[in-house]
Amino acid sequence: MRKSRIRTCKLKQSTIIQSMETNFNVLSKPIRGSFPSSSPKVSPGASRNKICFPSQHSTGLKFGSQERSWDISSTPKSRVRKDERMKHSLAISAVLSDDNLTMAPLEEDVKTENIGLLNLDPSLEPYLDHFRYRMKRYMDQKMLIEKYEGPLEEFAQGYLKFGFNREDGCIVYREWAPAAQEAEVIGDFNGWNGSNHMMEKDQFGVWSIRIPDVDSKPAIPHNSRVKFRFKHGNGVWVDRIPAWIKYATVAATKFAAPYDGVYWDPPPSERYQFKYPRPHKPRAPRIYEAHVGMSSSEPCVNSYREFADDVLPRIKANNYNTVQLMAIMEHSYYGSFGYHVTNFFAVSSRSGNPEDLKYLIDKAHSLGLQVLVDVVHSHASNNVTDGLSGFDIGQGSQESYFHAGERGYHKLWDSRLFNYANWEVLRFLLSNLRWWLEEYNFDGFRFDGVTSMLYVHHGINMGFTGNYNEYFSEATDVDAVVYLMLANNLIHKIFPDATVIAEDVSGMPGLGRPVSEGGIGFDYRLAMAIPDKWIDYVKNKNDEDWSMKEVTSSLTNRRYTEKCIAYVESHDQSIVGDKTIAFLLMDKEMYSGMSCLTDASPVVDRGIALHKMIHFFTMALGGEGYLNFMGNEFGHPEWIDFPREGNNWSYDKCRRQWNLVDSEHLRYKFMNAFDRAMNSLDEKFSFLASGKQIVSSMDDDNKVVVFERGDLVFVFNFHPNNTYEGYKVGCDLPGKYRVALDSDTWEFGGHGRVGHDVDHFTSPEGIPGVPETNFNGRPNSFKVLSPARTCVAYYRVDEHMSETEVYQTDISSELLPTANIEESDEKLKDLLSTNISNIDQTVAVSVEERDKELKDSPSVSIISDVVPAEWDDSDANVWGED
Repeated sequence: MRKSRIRTCKLKQSTIIQSMETNFNVLSKPIRGSFPSSSPKVSPGASRNKICFPSQHSTGLKFGSQERSWDISSTPKSRVRKDERMKHSLAISAVLSDDNLTMAPLEEDVKTENIGLLNLDPSLEPYLDHFRYRMKRYMDQKMLIEKYEGPLEEFAQGYLKFGFNREDGCIVYREWAPAAQEAEVIGDFNGWNGSNHMMEKDQFGVWSIRIPDVDSKPAIPHNSRVKFRFKHGNGVWVDRIPAWIKYATVAATKFAAPYDGVYWDPPPSERYQFKYPRPHKPRAPRIYEAHVGMSSSEPCVNSYREFADDVLPRIKANNYNTVQLMAIMEHSYYGSFGYHVTNFFAVSSRSGNPEDLKYLIDKAHSLGLQVLVDVVHSHASNNVTDGLSGFDIGQGSQESYFHAGERGYHKLWDSRLFNYANWEVLRFLLSNLRWWLEEYNFDGFRFDGVTSMLYVHHGINMGFTGNYNEYFSEATDVDAVVYLMLANNLIHKIFPDATVIAEDVSGMPGLGRPVSEGGIGFDYRLAMAIPDKWIDYVKNKNDEDWSMKEVTSSLTNRRYTEKCIAYVESHDQSIVGDKTIAFLLMDKEMYSGMSCLTDASPVVDRGIALHKMIHFFTMALGGEGYLNFMGNEFGHPEWIDFPREGNNWSYDKCRRQWNLVDSEHLRYKFMNAFDRAMNSLDEKFSFLASGKQIVSSMDDDNKVVVFERGDLVFVFNFHPNNTYEGYKVGCDLPGKYRVALDSDTWEFGGHGRVGHDVDHFTSPEGIPGVPETNFNGRPNSFKVLSPARTCVAYYRVDEHMSETEVYQTDISSELLPTANIEESDEKLKDLLSTNISNIDQTVAVSVEERDKELKDSPSVSIISDVVPAEWDDSDANVWGED
């Protein structure tokens, strides 16, 4: 979900090129606050939220803020016994302080050495106060939860107490609604008359009722409708869907009908039982982002089971190892893409019921695919009748899920914003995470809208430049940061192999580092600047004006040791008003020029070639994981447009035209085959997981980029016309190299110009141990044929392989195995110089040096124009000779 445009910040590290400077972005130091001893201690980086105040009274546990507080010191100790914690320790206010907890002064509680982020990036040192403050806030909050609720994992099982649950021959229903004056539960079971089912309220604002079984059967039948009815302070009664409801439906025959909560408790015979274990966490995720509803080729909403049976096999066939599901949490407005959530614990009923979703996940696991779910904790739907917002009746934020006033409303999204410091909001959101992990066996999350959470300005009208002051100031929402730290701590405690991804456009340092280091704890962040760069190039620049340095800079501009998921296009780039990359490249010719029965037009030939190159370049250099949105692997045309009044409620652009890629006579199959081969290449060579990333040449004149990733050498020639024979390529290890993947093969809609049975032998460069004498900073080199608009990956042949093994390369499906990657990666750990994470660390040579090399090399020639498609492979072998 797009929020704003950014430029990510860089962290520079030294490399093996001695001439490159060791440099850190040491930014201007913030003014450190000075507070009197009697005042609350706040770091300059604190949010303008409620804070943990030093205890002033020996009154036990206090819930309070600067405006008001509640003293519950008179509460009997029995009320906070372990077996009663969930029931009675329900905080109303956002902030807790406790005299009985040992909380040392800020300066002594968290030592400098505990903030591991500073060891990785010393330029963060001026912001030490901020990191110490938020670390203390995190530890204090966690200690309070553990004291009054038990371990964090237990606190995050709120769904066992709240909502509808079975207890001792009864259905027990609990709801937190402190602003309500009276409450009752209504539904099909009592004819929507709650006079006999009035609820009781405790001192913490929790309403509850026990409904005994009738004739040994639950009083509320499975799959029957229910609602929570309560009275305002002004005497008005309103009906709301229970906040913790596990399923919600709407009458399909009624236009704009409100949703109803559904009591979901199927008998054992109808409850889906998982059959397959979770797959092992991949070394690097290759993510297929998918929307179940729009995954059908028909103009309709697809089901979980149809997606499992029809789409999952496609994902597996293309060698992805991870599925990321959008729009799973219930949302009443289909066109929101699932980002205006109304019911956080309920699955989207448009595609089926909870058991159907479990079938999908189990099917994915059987195929070896891990499944991530989009979780939206950045905001909630503004809907009153069917959403969480309906519990807000004008009360203060201490008694609501959301902030009061402007702070509780996102003006661009028209949605409500959570009060992350509220005890019950923490319980609700943390429990929501555990619910999806344990009830549905999801393998992790993609957190949506993280930028909005991190800052009180929500990233609105902010163009992040990478200046550290933008990240660590009073604009930082420390309450939200603490919640995210708790969330990541919880997720990895419950399921250590979970994959958790942050959608953040700001590039906040530490977002992708462990909580123990002072980071926020995500495993990956989305590299959101990359698609912006490609769209700008494809839309606004002629091919001759493409800058290899600028594109490479965009791909490599990420923080050292913080992993990124690279992508060219997610769902964001396909929403109405924009086009897919393929459609931007080929536009109207995709309607008439995609038949293999005729020669490809120049537009289509260029479009398919660049589509392959752009996606492979991004995958190979842009991050430690890769993502593709459903359908874009084969160049899905047009855009996405959900049914709405403006398009006469049409589903035509809200589906995937699988028939295009399934048709043998259409060129879509070429882009799909190359996507499959890209993923297969990583499966065989594990280059995404490798820390070795060295860009040795960014040749703007010849439009060529050469780099190493893992054990592979990549050569990208973006020139629209020039083919280079005997193009010299720098590499690390000596030996014999062969083609591992070539975008120009016939199987991928190319022209078959590169020979695959050619041995490329290396030559030593310069003086051993003196990098400045090497070629482009590399100790060895070999020469290749580099046709226009092609990309080729080369692997080093293991001399211990038999000739049969060497010649088994099949680019379209089976690729040669590499040497022991685990062993080579272990060796790389000792070479800091090989860990290159942004353009400032990139090994490069100037254009002048490249020109000189070309002039000095008599074997190099430039061949203008694309080689004709009918050129035979045997000729390609000659061109590839050294």
